[in-house]
Amino acid sequence: MNYQHILVAIDESPVSANAIQHASDLAQVFSSQITLVCVVAIDPFLGVDFYKIAPSMTELCFDAERQAQRLLEHYQQQLLAQGMQVRCKLLHELHTSTAIIQYANNIEADLIVIAAHERSGFRKYILGSVAETVLNLSFIPVLIVK
Repeated sequence: MNYQHILVAIDESPVSANAIQHASDLAQVFSSQITLVCVVAIDPFLGVDFYKIAPSMTELCFDAERQAQRLLEHYQQQLLAQGMQVRCKLLHELHTSTAIIQYANNIEADLIVIAAHERSGFRKYILGSVAETVLNLSFIPVLIVK
């Protein structure tokens, strides 16, 4: 398999750096382009007048978006310094796994690289596993990095 375009889904967790390193190693071997993706979950209360009541919630959403953009730019600079071809995309979706899969399909990625978080028990039941969902639903090969 020759991976020409690798999508790397990142977040603020330290394991995202591991996923980026694996993607970078593969990209060097295959001369691949890398697209870094960070998903900011859309708040289900978006259409509700709740924000008129609690502007601090609106500010939290804006803070999350700014932090995600800074994270993308940070990793993009690291990869550019290594001579990589890299693009970034900030996505806004209700479901993170759906956003990753749809965007990977849209850009015709050959591989999705994603970090696995160490959740178990109740946290995994409630929060689910984005990596597991991407793995199960994607028709594109997925590399899960711990």
